[in-house]
Amino acid sequence: MAPRPSPLPPPTRRIIALGLEGSANKLGAGVMAHYPDAPPQVLSNVRHTYITPPGEGFLPRDTAQHHREWVVDVVNKALKEAGVTMHEVDCICYTKGPGMGAPLQTTALVARTLSLLYNKPLIPVNHCVGHIEMGRLITGAANPIVLYVSGGNTQVIAYSRQRYRIFGETLDIAVGNMLDRFARVIGLSNDPAPGYNIEQEAKRGKRLLPLPYATKGMDVSLSGILTNAEVYTQDKRFRPHPTEQEINDSSLDVFTPQDLCFSLQETVYSMLVEITERAMAHVGSREVLIVGGVGSNERLQQMMGRMAEERRGKVFATDERFCIDNGIMIAQAGILAYRMGESAELAECTCTQRFRTDEVHVKWRR
Repeated sequence: MAPRPSPLPPPTRRIIALGLEGSANKLGAGVMAHYPDAPPQVLSNVRHTYITPPGEGFLPRDTAQHHREWVVDVVNKALKEAGVTMHEVDCICYTKGPGMGAPLQTTALVARTLSLLYNKPLIPVNHCVGHIEMGRLITGAANPIVLYVSGGNTQVIAYSRQRYRIFGETLDIAVGNMLDRFARVIGLSNDPAPGYNIEQEAKRGKRLLPLPYATKGMDVSLSGILTNAEVYTQDKRFRPHPTEQEINDSSLDVFTPQDLCFSLQETVYSMLVEITERAMAHVGSREVLIVGGVGSNERLQQMMGRMAEERRGKVFATDERFCIDNGIMIAQAGILAYRMGESAELAECTCTQRFRTDEVHVKWRR
């Protein structure tokens, strides 16, 4: 039987979308173009991050203030790099949710304002679907199992009947949130990101410390692992400021922040690989697409790659330009909806902190 044709109509002219992302501490604006006779093209992808001092997280009010201060510069830079004006933009796409309330409101307000000023249609976008569609575009993955790992979400997803179905997820906190909080416990910098700094410290770890391995069917639980890792920092053998000998000599009866970072990564990423492999077996897929900010972690990609290789499969992942929250992923998901004839009235262009991935009707896929 021949496959059904794609419901997505081909563009008859160049279509340009401006995407705005601000669901957490990253403020992004990106310009995407779709052509009738060429592949889609990223024209610009500009991002500015709100970074707090070591040991501190980011509060919604302060994050929203950061977005208000930087949004004009970020949008103008995105348009300048793309070589287009607002008059040439066909639609304005923004993150409807999920995310932090105050930053989401700021981004939605900017999108509505631009829409009124330039008389452009508005496309509300699910943040998670934005990650997936950008990952599919950049990697060329056809119909993969998706592991979505970020500061606010941890989900294993498969596509079926115009929905991204959630096979498994975290039962408490997201993996990125867990890493961020542990980075604060051991005093790691938030620049460029706590998870990145944990990854670098883990490369120097020598001792694998026992931590709870909490997979529950297709789901995972991460809060207990964080608690156990924090308890280790109160142990008399813990060396918060170790010497090079204490780091490198594994025979010593001590352990270091590097060992805790190493143990945390190995345990948590093994859990994520396990539930992803279960989903692959269930749907018969040999492709895995890793999206979300934590998806840029090289160790996670390596472990997932080893599992996929054993199943004669392949892992698809992107670098930090597209894994970490950005405006271009919102533009890509939004432009697909726009090509299907979707847009929203101004009164409907709100935002919400809770917006499930499987709530979105993915009209552009068969």
